[in-house]
Parts: sequence; structure tokens; C-alpha cells
Amino acid sequence: MSEERKAVRYREPSEAGKVIIPSVITILYGLISFYLILPALNIYNSGFWGWLLSICGVFIASAVVATAKGNTIDTKNAGKLVKYPFYLLLVIVAVLVIGGISSAKIFNARRFAGLIDVQTASFKEDMPETTNVNNIALMDTASASIIGNRTLGSLSEVVSQYVISNSYSQINYRNTPKKVANLEYADFFKWFQNRSEGVPGIVMVDPLNNTAEYIKLAKPMKYVESAYFGKDLKRALRFTYPTKIFHNYYFEIDDEGNPYYIVSCKTPHAGLFGAMDVNEVIIFNPCDGSSKLYALKDVPSWVDIVFDGDLASEKYNWYGTLSGGFWNSVIGNKNCKRATSDYGYIVLDDDVWYFTGVTSVNEDESNIGFILTNARTGEYKFYPVIGAEEYSAMHAAEGEVQEKGYQASFPSLINVGGQATYIMVLKDSGGLVKLYALVNVEKYSMVATGATQQEAMSAYRKLLERDGITAVATDNLQSVTVEVTDVRMINVGELPTVYVTGSDGRVYKGYLNQDESLVLIRVGDWIHVYCEETQTPNIFTIRSWTGKNKE
Repeated sequence: MSEERKAVRYREPSEAGKVIIPSVITILYGLISFYLILPALNIYNSGFWGWLLSICGVFIASAVVATAKGNTIDTKNAGKLVKYPFYLLLVIVAVLVIGGISSAKIFNARRFAGLIDVQTASFKEDMPETTNVNNIALMDTASASIIGNRTLGSLSEVVSQYVISNSYSQINYRNTPKKVANLEYADFFKWFQNRSEGVPGIVMVDPLNNTAEYIKLAKPMKYVESAYFGKDLKRALRFTYPTKIFHNYYFEIDDEGNPYYIVSCKTPHAGLFGAMDVNEVIIFNPCDGSSKLYALKDVPSWVDIVFDGDLASEKYNWYGTLSGGFWNSVIGNKNCKRATSDYGYIVLDDDVWYFTGVTSVNEDESNIGFILTNARTGEYKFYPVIGAEEYSAMHAAEGEVQEKGYQASFPSLINVGGQATYIMVLKDSGGLVKLYALVNVEKYSMVATGATQQEAMSAYRKLLERDGITAVATDNLQSVTVEVTDVRMINVGELPTVYVTGSDGRVYKGYLNQDESLVLIRVGDWIHVYCEETQTPNIFTIRSWTGKNKE
């Protein structure tokens, strides 16, 4: 009786079933895995071959199960069924192995190094002297997120359904540095509830004034990374461009405030998978799902991020280490150099540029120069300015206020009086910007701090004047002679500050740590002041002064 039950329980599939069942399982797996993984259907994409490999594996495994008799594998029938899929699997493995070897740096050093052309340029000629700091975006993503979340938190109808994207893009918006991020659905249920309305707005952060604003869009965005099914950004892009190898996605807005995703596409330049570099750009409209593919030379000028900072640094490292050949990069290291491990942003000529130092491969604490990389065009410029590398400058700035425990952000570079100068922010443990710091590249013991960029700049110029490096340039300053009607001394950001009210109704402020002779000013004195405007109306920063108490 038990034998009869076993016979009833097990029924061997027909010959057709042994083929159909594995085929159906494999087709279903292929469709579902493509929908979820979204591999580029491109022979130059290693992920594509990996996906094919998994499909072959699924067919072979399901075929073995389909031909089994009870708990016994029928090797003869299974072998016939999986013969050609197994050969295909071996071919795919061979492609991955041979493609990986043929793409290796050891065989393609010149191709890796030749991706970029680096022009040596003059720092003083290319970098305009900084008078008022208005093109340096010093705020990092962590600080931008804190300010952006506070802004969104005040909008109860928005914050209950949406969150701010973790990715802030550095852009040049109407010739001003900004950080922008779009809103995302908070979770699946929030998407389900709001999918017809879409994402209503974006957050724009001003990294100069440490402020943020929520901007409601004229048309909501329907295609974002947190959406599901056909409205998922990456899925919509993959179905439109099934063969493109996407490098990265950046959210930007054009000069009219319209939202777009800038999607870089890449292709190899060495072997099958090696020396990947951006060759095309997709501009995707998240409001209606439309898009357009551009060659690099045709990308609109309002687009800022085509080459991201990580890729820009990686390509320079290939250039710096492999120009002399692979074995030189391993053994001799002659003339080998590399970019430092992070980068900052500078806005020049309506474009965003990455700044990073260049040091030897021996990892010492000095730079032999620095590079600027255009984030839109991929252009490289090398400036042979010798001095401290960025992390040494960061430690120097932190040491200036070590009792406060502030942490320095990665700096950017400016020209002050012809001097290459690092500028950075100092943040507290909560990630809020507390001070700005400037550090001389060649003499990194020369450090100045201030509660605002202007205050730090004024203090730094005083240090340069004190050491005889540069004199006060009065051409761009206002020259005023006034009678003093009031004098007050206040600590601003823990900096002793003298506020002098003049007979013209203006207030002139100076810092005792820069010029202690300011304590000599008395009510009733007549003083002559060279000053510059601050961001507050009718308040001016004293750059130098003379009067009855100071000759």
C-alpha cells in the first residue's frame, strides 16, 4: 500500500515538460531580475554578463530538478538538457575573465593615462584675486542637510509626506553657488497616497549665508528615485535607454528654476571594461518623463555636473601614476603623483570646478600643486603651487580654536593678494558652521578666523600686511572721514569687536585681534577710515584708519 501511495505521489514530467518547466522558470527569472536589477544591455557592461551568467545558472539548476527522479538526479537526461546552456555559461565566464584581463592597467597604462590632457597654468593669472568671497561653496552635504531639514520642518503639510533627498548637488544658479536637493516620498505608503500629485518642490541652500528655502515647483515631479514601478527614476531611464551604461545621476535646476536630472553615460577606453569615462549625457525631465541624449560637446551651459568629483580625481590619478607606464607606477614611481583624497568646489566663468591638491605618491604632508577640473567639460588645469596639503591646513585651522573642539571642512582655494590661500568652515559637533578660516598654502602656520567670510578675510589680510607679504589695497575700498559719535566694544562670535558710529549715521566695525589700536578711538574724535561694505546695510568693516590718536 505504501508503495502505491509513493507511486501516486511522484509523477515524472513528460519529455516536453522537462524542457518547458526550466524554460518558463528561466524566462520569469530573467524578466523579474531585469525589472529589479536594471542591467544595461551592453557588452561593455560587466553587470550585463553577470546577469546572463545568473540566467544560465537558473536554467541549469531548474533543468536538473525537472529531470530528477524522486530524490535521484538523472545525470543522463539532465546532461542532455543543460549541455548547450552549460557551454554558454562557460563562454560568459570566459568573456568576464578575458575581458577583465584585457582591461587591466598592466596592459593599458597608456590608455588609462591618456584619458585627460592636463595643461599647466598660472595661478595668479587664472585665479582672480578675491576681494569679497562670493564664489566659494564651503558648506558640505551634512551641513546643508541640517539647514534644509530645518526649513522643511516648518512646513507641516510637506514634512508629513516627504523627506529631502540625501544627495545635494552643487550648482551655479544665476552666477551664485547653491546646493539643491529634491523632495522624496517618505515611504511606500506616502508614495501610494501622493503618487497622483507627485513631488511638489525642492530645497535650495545658500552656502554663503547658511540659509535655505523651500521652492514649490510650477509642475510637480512624478519620476523620482523614491517612486515605485514605472515612475521610479532609474527604471524609467533604463526602459528608455536599455543599452546605456549610466554613471551617475545629479539633480539640478536650470536658470528658470525648472528641475532636471543630469545622467552621465559612460563607455570603456581600454579592453572590454577598463578606463570607463563619460561620453554622453541624458537630461531627464522628472515632471513628465521626457528626456534628451546629448554628446558632451552639445551639453547646455546651464548644466553643471557631468563629471563628478570622484571620477575627476580618479582620472587624474590614472594620469599621474600611469603616464610613465604600469611598472613605473609599481616600482620606480618616477614623476608619479596623485590627487589628495577629497575635493572642494569653485565657481569660475559660470561653471563649477573641482579643486583638489596634488601630492607625491609617497603620501607626505605637502602638495606640489593643485588641479582644477571643470565639472561640465572635464577640462583639467594644473597649478604648480607648493605648500601644505589640505589636511595639514585643516589641522592648523582646528588648532587655532582647539579649545572649542570645532572640526574643519575640506577647504577650497582662493587668491588673496597674490597668495594661494585655503578657505574652509569650522563646524561644531552638531554640524553647524561656527567660524570661517583662511590658511596660507605656503605658510600654513598663518591662520585667520572670523564669524563670517568677510571677517575672516579681513583678519587674514591683516596677517599678510603684518608679515610684509602684501599691503592694504585701497583702490576698491571706500574712503571716509567722520566724527565719532559713539564707540562700543562687543564680543561677536567670541571675537572682540569695536563698533564706531560716525556722524554720517554709518557704523564702522573692526577687530581687536587684528588691530588693537582701535581701543584708542574716543567719542568726538575725527577719523579717516578705509572700509568695505558688509552684508548688513550701513555697517562697514574697517580695513585701516588714521585719526588724531593714530598717525
